[in-house]
Amino acid sequence: MSTLPLATRTTDLVGSVIDSSTSLLAQQRHDIVRFAMGSPAPEAIPAGILHGIADDQLGRPDAFDYAATEGDPMLREALLGALAETGEPTTPERLTITAGGMQGLDLAFKLFVDPGDLVIVESPTYTNGSATALSYQAELLEAPVDEDGLQVDRLAELVEQAGRTPKAIYAISTFQNPSGASLSRERRERLLELSRRWGSVLIDDDPYGMLRFAGTDIPSLLTLADGDPLVFAVRTFSKIIAPGLRVGWVDADPALQHLLINAKQAMDTCTNLPMQRLVGGFLAGGHLGEHLIAQRTAYGARKRAMQDALTEHFDGMARWTDPEGGFFLWVTFGGEVDTEALFEIALAEGVAFIPGNAFSPSKRFPNALRLCFASSTPDRIREGIARLRRAVDRMGSRR
Repeated sequence: MSTLPLATRTTDLVGSVIDSSTSLLAQQRHDIVRFAMGSPAPEAIPAGILHGIADDQLGRPDAFDYAATEGDPMLREALLGALAETGEPTTPERLTITAGGMQGLDLAFKLFVDPGDLVIVESPTYTNGSATALSYQAELLEAPVDEDGLQVDRLAELVEQAGRTPKAIYAISTFQNPSGASLSRERRERLLELSRRWGSVLIDDDPYGMLRFAGTDIPSLLTLADGDPLVFAVRTFSKIIAPGLRVGWVDADPALQHLLINAKQAMDTCTNLPMQRLVGGFLAGGHLGEHLIAQRTAYGARKRAMQDALTEHFDGMARWTDPEGGFFLWVTFGGEVDTEALFEIALAEGVAFIPGNAFSPSKRFPNALRLCFASSTPDRIREGIARLRRAVDRMGSRR
């Protein structure tokens, strides 16, 4: 039998442990508290409002046609209006609608990264983001994260050790996935300085910035950059409305829009038009503000419930982050707890999480894990953490 003539890039295609968990959980037949996927709770999705918008928008003759590659005019206009009321107002020539945040990341790496280019990523970082960089055959330079986000003051030393400057820096600066940490304003400004010094594109991935439930807003990298063409901002409605919509946007230098359109036309021609109409109707109807207020309140309560449950069951055994928004807690065990080995035991006990090594290309976090508090009620959170403690105890008894 002939050997398939695969492209060399296929050796750098890395699957997502996070996304694969969806299929794995669907195969289970027992009750599972789901802390794995970073998705809103079913009750957080404004399904009733979206159904009403569908009755209006999707009955129109053109609702199932192709859309303009840069985005449906109705959604673009509504999004521009919504962003004008936030800290990130923008202009039409900077805005391109994408099929979720993941397509925005794919476009960024496609436009800027050649095989062998150095790309700085946070460590830990979002698995799918680093995997996308690898799919374009980037060489990744992992930079540590602490309670204030990316340790920006370490970057110059790491770059010097690498012997070359990065082509791009991939950063989740607000309520980082998986740690929940946010870059301080001082670190954001310093990161922009380094980006300009090195001529590196700064990929500003911010799915969670609108979900702050405590603390004080910090201007985004996009806002602080004030139009600097080196900042390429990726945004999505997946966390703030519904992941199944697969609608997001990028805010980038106007000179890039024709390349973004060309790249999208070689991918999918256009983002799903019916879903664009649903999102456009949601924004135009003025629903976003009230929806966000409700979600921030709920997520703040769920985070506190998870932290209280962790204190009850893991005080002295582990430590965890204290985010002011977003979806995640990052839990690090003090002892020898292999969270990849723990995963199967926990699944049998009825709780799912993502092991820490999934968030590092070089697998630097064997004793850590990510928990999503957004998708479960406080009662379910308490039950899930109790199940996790039973799983840890079971694993310990096997040694």
